[in-house]
Amino acid sequence: MSLSSRSAVAIHALTMLARWDRSLTSAEIADSLASNPVLVRRILGSLRDADLVLSTEGRGGGWLLARPAREITLYDAYTAVEAGPILSRHAHPPSDACEVGRHMQNLLEMEFQDAEQAMRERLGRTTIDHLVQQVLASERAHQRH
Repeated sequence: MSLSSRSAVAIHALTMLARWDRSLTSAEIADSLASNPVLVRRILGSLRDADLVLSTEGRGGGWLLARPAREITLYDAYTAVEAGPILSRHAHPPSDACEVGRHMQNLLEMEFQDAEQAMRERLGRTTIDHLVQQVLASERAHQRH
């Protein structure tokens, strides 16, 4: 698969911004991710380019959601930071001299397109607001134990 952790970082950052509903610095987000602020800033830059977040500079500056969390889907986050198809295709055409090679690209293309459509639909049903609600419910359950 061509998936990277960029999607997970982007979704995590968006969920933090929605949860705290205030400007957060890339360092604050990086702390939650146990990650490097430079990596987080790169991801946030891609989210800004996709009009999912806004940045403010200077004292008290940071990152904010550009629109309500209920209007941002996981698929929005995914497409903001990932390039290319979800599933890798053949790097070069297989052998036409082989009966498997002759047909595999077309067969896989149909399967991969169906799988990618299913992923788009699934990620498109879940919003950042939904994740915030799940985080809050999980945290309440955690505090009871």
